[in-house]
Amino acid sequence: MNNSYEAVIGLEVHAQLLTESKAFAPVSTEFGGSPNTQVTPLCLGHPGTLPVLNENLVRYIIKMGLATNCDIAKKSIFARKNYFYPDLPKGYQISQYETPICHDGHISIKAEGEEKEIGITRIHMEEDAGKSIHDQDPYNTLVDLNRAGVPLIEIVSEPDIRTPQEAYAYLNRIKQIVQYLEICDGNMEEGSLRCDANVSVRPKGQKKFGTRTELKNMNSFRNVERAIQYEIDRQIELIESGGEVVQQTLLWDANKMETRLMRTKEEAHDYRYFPEPDIPPVVVTEKMLDDIREELPELPDVRQQRFADEFGMSEEDAYNLTENRYLADFYEETLEYAENPKAVSNVVLTEVLRVLNERSIDIRSFPITPERLGGLISLRENDKINSSAMTEIFDAMLEVDKSAEELAKEMNLLQVSDAGFIEPIVEEVISDHPDEVERYRDGKKGLIGFFIGQVMQRSQGKANPNLVRELIAEKLEE
Repeated sequence: MNNSYEAVIGLEVHAQLLTESKAFAPVSTEFGGSPNTQVTPLCLGHPGTLPVLNENLVRYIIKMGLATNCDIAKKSIFARKNYFYPDLPKGYQISQYETPICHDGHISIKAEGEEKEIGITRIHMEEDAGKSIHDQDPYNTLVDLNRAGVPLIEIVSEPDIRTPQEAYAYLNRIKQIVQYLEICDGNMEEGSLRCDANVSVRPKGQKKFGTRTELKNMNSFRNVERAIQYEIDRQIELIESGGEVVQQTLLWDANKMETRLMRTKEEAHDYRYFPEPDIPPVVVTEKMLDDIREELPELPDVRQQRFADEFGMSEEDAYNLTENRYLADFYEETLEYAENPKAVSNVVLTEVLRVLNERSIDIRSFPITPERLGGLISLRENDKINSSAMTEIFDAMLEVDKSAEELAKEMNLLQVSDAGFIEPIVEEVISDHPDEVERYRDGKKGLIGFFIGQVMQRSQGKANPNLVRELIAEKLEE
């Protein structure tokens, strides 16, 4: 990127809510149903049908508003956003326009080592459109309306983002918050979290914004970052060569790593917004706000600080453990069965995350329960197994639903801490190595490692090495 320019970036994030029924119709939102089976006459745009607002849509968006420091409007209205598309049978989308329910908020992010506050212009409610499928028929576009009417919230940032890295951090923070609130699963690859980016560039020091373009079709956090970087570079190169940036909507092609034109300039008036006549205004009372505030969980930044303070862990470890709510829950549940927070965090951040990455699974699908993992860590902390045995047992626990202690016994990996078993082996080793004993007593104290190794070998690794060390030192000092 040319250092004489700076980017101005705003993100529009759609989060698909985890309600059981649609925004305005009593039909399931469950993912994976056969095409066009989760529909009603309302979803199909039949004349004379009337929408009825899903109360959880309102509760969920208020949770998001409170979690992002927004003001909550006491009264807001829905609007019709008119446009034609094959998967929008009504010819309009129910959304909010002039009176969003949440507005003027902010969240904090950390990017490239710097803390920064990003403003949130608005968060509003709307319904999703259906899905057009272009790759299952060589001649026709197929339409699945199961998604039509699924409740969404749209989170619109202020143009406060300056780099692709900040955009990535902001999007990740939004994902964290919706997951912690349990209002959206945050899965960008499956479309439950979607992001559009408005990007412009301007000479550094200039206050006036440049002409923006809108980027769509970014299906991962990394693709958002790559697409924004590409568009920044494209606009700077265009301006430097004497051209002008044209306001347009662009699609990101992740295979070619470039953008392509979708449509030209588009403004709000193109949608002919007007108040939705069939839904009364949404009125939020103080009691409703108080009730929802009480339901709010501990949010990720607060939890991160608590982990650092309460468990004495580094800022990096606290961040990595709390980035995903379910991983943080798993860690705290494991602590109920193992006393050492550091030992638990080490295992979770190394072995557990390794398995999740290798198998491409979520922590909620991890085969070892917190109770079983805590039992394994406790065995190691209490010197009942050594570190190599711990690794063997961990791998076995991934395949077999047994406790760590059961597997340690079956695999003959439990350490022996019985002095009556270890002492004769120590005496035998000392008796067999008189030269080493003499050198040790002459000051070569490092030889104690040799004696420990001999005892461990003769005990087939079963002897508790700490007890072995104590007994050898005691015998050699006699």
